[in-house]
Amino acid sequence: MNLLQVLDDYQNEALQVISQCGELSDIEEARIRFLGKKKGRLKEIQTQLSTAKPEERPELGKRFNAAKNAVEASLNSRKDELAKPVKQAAGLDVTLPGIASPLGKRHPISKTISEFKEIAGRLGFDVADGPEVEDDYHNFVALNIPDDHPARDPLDNFYLSVAQEGAGGPWLLRSQTSTVQIRVMEQVPPPVRIVSTGRVYRPDTIDATHSCMFHQMEGLYIDKHVTMSNLKTTLKMIATQYLGDDIAIRFRPSFFPFTEPSVEVDIQWGESWMEVGGAGMVDPNVLKAVGYDPEEVSGFAFGLGIERLCMKRYGVKDIRLLYENDLRFLSQF
Repeated sequence: MNLLQVLDDYQNEALQVISQCGELSDIEEARIRFLGKKKGRLKEIQTQLSTAKPEERPELGKRFNAAKNAVEASLNSRKDELAKPVKQAAGLDVTLPGIASPLGKRHPISKTISEFKEIAGRLGFDVADGPEVEDDYHNFVALNIPDDHPARDPLDNFYLSVAQEGAGGPWLLRSQTSTVQIRVMEQVPPPVRIVSTGRVYRPDTIDATHSCMFHQMEGLYIDKHVTMSNLKTTLKMIATQYLGDDIAIRFRPSFFPFTEPSVEVDIQWGESWMEVGGAGMVDPNVLKAVGYDPEEVSGFAFGLGIERLCMKRYGVKDIRLLYENDLRFLSQF
């Protein structure tokens, strides 16, 4: 064993480690590692020197002391550097408390969507997504909405000006998330149990409870022997899971082309009631449009307004507050 080489390697390694120390605690670890009296590397090398030939010992002793002095000097120098206070720039008082950077928070609508997905997941629903730019077929035809229905009025939709219509007719920004249920049923045989959340677009007059862009959660359950009782139970469970067991919810008879029978879903809003969605049993014509046999399967569908449920949860009186991006308002959530 070439002990001179061992000492050279020891010194080079020690100096490299010491130069990389960033804290005083790192310096202490390096001192114990390389100069420790019990298990330090230098102690191990000193033991090896006793095996050297007598004529080699003077040179080895001299080299041993030089390596030890070099490592000690490097340790002390690096320790002094780390112990020095940070140089203070002109006019800067480092003893003053710092200014914390404001942390962002999740938007209340995003929080509501995540909660709805989690609640629906516990009820056995999978999450599905669909495009916001839709064609006439998926937005109207497959949903059993006839050509003369008021929902097709150009003044009630955001139609897109494109050079050529697609196979499904003219393009528009979807007016409901029900389009997702059609796309899912086209691809998936029964049973189907899905929810879909996303933006929908309608040129409504903007006021405290209406916006031309808002969010819906669509729900669909298709299987054998699905009943209206299943629908009402599901909606009641979603409402109580999100708003609490004491929330008052009611169902009013209504009409939608894609469900029969149909209901409006209301929640108590102060001294009155607020409509938060529509629901019903999937119309047999919708089942036929996607290739399902209405004699074999049945199902329910619902669409809930996420903003209105969010407003109820957090006591927000005006939907416009959710879109103004006022940090004073959003920081409360």
